Amino acid sequence: MAKNYNKLAKEIIEHVGGEHNVEQLQHCVTRLRFYLKDESKADTEYLKNLAGIVTVIEASGQYQVVIGNEVGEVYEAILNISNIDGEHTVSGEHKQGKRKLLDKFIDLISSIFQPFIVLLSATGMIKGIVALLGVFGLDETNSGFYAVLNAVGDGFFQFLPVVIALTAAKKFRMNIYSALAIAFALVYPSLSDITAGQPLYTLFAGTHFSADVFTTFLGIPVLLPPGGYYSTVIPVILAIWFGAKVERGFKKIIPTVIHSFLTPFFTVLVTATMAILFIGPIATWSADLIGLVFMGIYKLSPVIFGALVGGLWQLLVMFGLHWGLAPIGILQISEQGFTPILSNSGSASFGVLGVLLALIIKNKTKKVRDIGIPATIASIFGVTEPGIYGLLLPMKKPFVVALISSAIGGAYTGFFDVVVYRIGGFGIFTLTNYITDDGQLTMNFWHRVISFILVTLIAFVIQMFMKTPQLDTSIEKSEEKNKKQLAGNSELEKTRKQEIIASPLDGKLKNLSEIEDKTFASGAMGKGIVIVPDEDMICAPANATVSMIAKTGHAISLTTGLGTEILIHIGLNTVELKGKGFEKLVRKGDKVLAGQPLIHFDLAKIKQMGYSLDIPVVVTNANDATEIVFSDESHVEHGDYLFTAMK
Repeated sequence: MAKNYNKLAKEIIEHVGGEHNVEQLQHCVTRLRFYLKDESKADTEYLKNLAGIVTVIEASGQYQVVIGNEVGEVYEAILNISNIDGEHTVSGEHKQGKRKLLDKFIDLISSIFQPFIVLLSATGMIKGIVALLGVFGLDETNSGFYAVLNAVGDGFFQFLPVVIALTAAKKFRMNIYSALAIAFALVYPSLSDITAGQPLYTLFAGTHFSADVFTTFLGIPVLLPPGGYYSTVIPVILAIWFGAKVERGFKKIIPTVIHSFLTPFFTVLVTATMAILFIGPIATWSADLIGLVFMGIYKLSPVIFGALVGGLWQLLVMFGLHWGLAPIGILQISEQGFTPILSNSGSASFGVLGVLLALIIKNKTKKVRDIGIPATIASIFGVTEPGIYGLLLPMKKPFVVALISSAIGGAYTGFFDVVVYRIGGFGIFTLTNYITDDGQLTMNFWHRVISFILVTLIAFVIQMFMKTPQLDTSIEKSEEKNKKQLAGNSELEKTRKQEIIASPLDGKLKNLSEIEDKTFASGAMGKGIVIVPDEDMICAPANATVSMIAKTGHAISLTTGLGTEILIHIGLNTVELKGKGFEKLVRKGDKVLAGQPLIHFDLAKIKQMGYSLDIPVVVTNANDATEIVFSDESHVEHGDYLFTAMK
């Protein structure tokens, strides 16, 4: 019989401060990774001593609950019994504002790439096999075996923008299907076909940003990078970030009864069009600008240029800006048969390789091994994303070590004027590009070999002598300690209960005593707070049961699972409207989930009729609570923290 994880999941939700204290939830190989609005609301000691939990770690803005091998089952149980949406940010701005810029950047990159790290490693290894076949002269034209494996290995990378759109949508709080539609538009096969034939005219002719225009959209030139947006990263991330804002904007202005189909219609139409016409070209010009900067440095000093390219290559790849150098290198090969521009970047994957080798030797944790071993193999083949996003970036310092060692390798190849004669292959299999066209293994080839070995050794040695990152050692250090503490767990702590209630809508907050209605202001109805609404929809502030809903629709009472009774009264004296301007979406006895729409009201009509728009949210059984703590914010959005009822 399958083990039931619901009890453990419920305990975890309750003692991280309730589901409304959770901004984001992810899980990796061993742990649940919470981003909490207020970590002080989490009962860390209780969770550490709870059976089924190894330990709790607070690091890098994350509240990590270490479960072990059963983390996947606990994660699914949390999603099933709560309104928490896995890997979805509920109120990202609230938390992000308190983090350092570096933490925000790492959080953004990790959130987008971590969900598919393992698959990225697997397909990268397949691409390495394909590269090896290419060394022996096989290609799609002469080998069906090569053609099939190439599709298996390269398909994921080819359509990487679609995968990124999925994870970025969760990070930026956007409908995932709208995000996928935008990504599919960017990689639509026939989109790149418009660049065939003679151009209509050339934009920015005579400059480094020169671009042929083959067609226009309502007079606006349609500009595409060479090969379209396949395998790109930054254009789709920017597009989904923009799309999330567009989607929220349309949600506010489109009536609720029709927003389910009109919101995605306008969101996809506007965002995909903007992505093709503006966001994509801006990302491409950014790449061109990076290329110009590097060419100026190369003319000044090949050694400095080599160090910069080698050291910064991984960062350029992360943002898709490395394409600024590719056209320059290709042009030089076509004109003179070789190029020094792209040779310096070859060291980058070997800096990652050396660091990964050291990490999997020094660290014994299952997580590091599960990510590190396949990532190490992939980095030999030139695929570094799994290692970077899975280990190096979250650990921070190992990523810096990889960059420094790669910079040294780039300086070495720059000093000896190492060039490439052709473009193709990845990682170690790029060595064939340094063999002359007549098949000679000159010092150009051997300097490349030496640089690969040099970079790997430097990165490996530095990382071996560095302190092991906290990320990798904290579980083992605390596991035994928490097992001993488990026996002494207090029954009193287990019975502690507190309930987090969210705001049912967007609006300004003010004290209950400031309201014009004396009954509410005096506290006769209970303790509460007042919301002056910015929107016209009341949503459930917690998982609850509808205990009362007025016939006129102007008021509703809810009873939560822990027995907190909440009255939401829309406006003052609005009972006199006899239901005009109110639409009830639930009935008495209905069980509702947090965030579920309950009542739609005509805000403009109520205001026009001269009624106050103050909305009291009151705990009518406040005497049953030991304490009720209200938000001290001046403004809240739907789903933000409103108050805590302690039992």
